[in-house]
Amino acid sequence: MNARAESCPNCGALTQPGTQYCENCGSRLPEGFASSSVPAAWSSGAPAVAEYEGSDPLLSFEVEYPERLSRLLIFVKWLLAIPHYVILYLLGIAVAAVWFIAFFAILITGRYPRGLWDFVLLFMRWTANVNAYVLLQRDEYPPFGDAAYPAHLHLEYPTHLSRWKIFLKWLLIIPSLFIFAFVSFAAGICVIIAFFAILITGTFPRGLFDFVTGSYRWGYRITAYAYFLTDRYPPFSMD
Repeated sequence: MNARAESCPNCGALTQPGTQYCENCGSRLPEGFASSSVPAAWSSGAPAVAEYEGSDPLLSFEVEYPERLSRLLIFVKWLLAIPHYVILYLLGIAVAAVWFIAFFAILITGRYPRGLWDFVLLFMRWTANVNAYVLLQRDEYPPFGDAAYPAHLHLEYPTHLSRWKIFLKWLLIIPSLFIFAFVSFAAGICVIIAFFAILITGTFPRGLFDFVTGSYRWGYRITAYAYFLTDRYPPFSMD
């Protein structure tokens, strides 16, 4: 009798039963979500990854909750992360150039060149890892690049993107940016409170932790939309 295999709703890959995060894309698996059948791709060892045929995949982002955090590191994480931010600043210049190239590529072909798309997503994942560290959510020092880390940002590559939306995304995103400004301010307050909570108890209060994660999930979805990585308008929600 085959064990029940859990299928990731984001990328379609099957993971070992009981796994909390997808082994292929790193996104959190919904509790109780499972498939009773095991396709041939699973038995052969090849990941059953379904290609996304639309233009509006939704970005997912999760940070694994730590049971304990260092009281000492909260004073120096911002300092230790400086080398990352220097590199990310330089990469950000390259991302701006990629955005310019992608604009014309989408206008002409309706597609975002895959290599450039992957580069921008790598930049976003790297940034998400560093932010999770600086925001006191994790103690593990973030890797230089798109390596494994307890922060999981995933987005499916769209096979087609709207040609006309590239002219309006900067305008359409304004309402979401306006509300997100208040959400991010509240997240900053949560991090300040968490600083003292970690200093006293060694833990990041779970409710505050989830709020900070949710706020940055919203922010990364706005970024993905503005970078033309997806046509999916970021929902007014942190879920």
